Amino acid sequence: MIPADRIRGAKSHKLQGKTIVLGVTGSIAAVETVKLARELIRHGADVHAVLSRDAMGILHPNALQFATGHPVVTALDGSMHYLEMCGTDGKADLVLIAPATSNTISKIANGFDDTTVTTYAANALGSGIPILLAPAAHETMMKNPAVVANVRRLKEMGVDFIEPRWEEDKAKMADLDAVVARVLRRLGPGDLAGKRVLVIAGATVEPIDDVRVITNRSTGATGLELAKAAFEHGADVELWLGRHEADVPSWIPHKTFETTSDLATLAEHAEADIAVVPAAVADFAPAKASGKVPSRDGPVTLRLEPTPKILHVLRKRTKGVLVGFKAEAGANPDQLKTKAIGLLKEAALDLVVANDVARVKGDSTAITILDRKGREETFDGPKALAAERIWRAVLHGLPG
Repeated sequence: MIPADRIRGAKSHKLQGKTIVLGVTGSIAAVETVKLARELIRHGADVHAVLSRDAMGILHPNALQFATGHPVVTALDGSMHYLEMCGTDGKADLVLIAPATSNTISKIANGFDDTTVTTYAANALGSGIPILLAPAAHETMMKNPAVVANVRRLKEMGVDFIEPRWEEDKAKMADLDAVVARVLRRLGPGDLAGKRVLVIAGATVEPIDDVRVITNRSTGATGLELAKAAFEHGADVELWLGRHEADVPSWIPHKTFETTSDLATLAEHAEADIAVVPAAVADFAPAKASGKVPSRDGPVTLRLEPTPKILHVLRKRTKGVLVGFKAEAGANPDQLKTKAIGLLKEAALDLVVANDVARVKGDSTAITILDRKGREETFDGPKALAAERIWRAVLHGLPG
């Protein structure tokens, strides 16, 4: 077994059966493409690498042959591999050029075909195979009016771009996770395309004084997985994020909130086709004291007042499906279901996701999804897969 086959599908099967041509051009970011190819393979893809002559001055073809398990194209020959992949009825599902230099971008935009990578791109444009470019260049190159015009021209042709990271006077190639996410989105089902999806994640923080706070236990991980999955399904995702521990995807725009009151203000102006609310929102909050409450004057009594009901506000601002979450501790399945259905009815939800926090451990969770008709579905496993189950319920309903 070749090394690539040992890792194929290790993370997911979202790219299973998909063939990706990875075009590598002469940027120092070419050194990242071994990792990039391996990440695509971990999602099931079959990756074929094509190196330009300048790329070979940075990265030896043997590295990508090891990474992909296929011979690397470094020159055009009688095998006509570029037609096999990108000609009429070609095998490729996507041509990903990462990194894409400003030189290569401009050549493709103007029909020049004088490198291995531009040959694959020219044929892909002619056969309708999608092209995704991840630019990497000096800032002055990417802001050159001619290059700006060439980028605009390619977008008009249907070519997609992955926004670079603007750092140190450079337009650096996007993080590998961002590139992979864009590939998953481009080759995904697209069943949320055109939908405005709001995901509210993390926990609210209610101040006791200027130093201390009351909060709920939440890493925000489930909400972030829901946002990532929605992005991969083609949605226009807006993420609202409270206190959290999980890493935030760089490719998903987000707003932050602290208190339940802050969140209520945001909710009053929400515009969503679908809203999913796994956030741990405080049900009660203290009246905030000025300064710092003395810690050596004996016991402190806090009076907690009810906070605004966010789901009720969102029900008015959400055109389509509204999904709430009900977390309990130590409840048996019947009790958990009863409380979840109570929330579903109270807030006029379309779906409610219930779980016992005792069964949430690290990246794994155990959930029950319920709908208005009393149907339910359970899942126990990784939060990433739980997110996919929830989106399946949103899009297709629950079985039964």
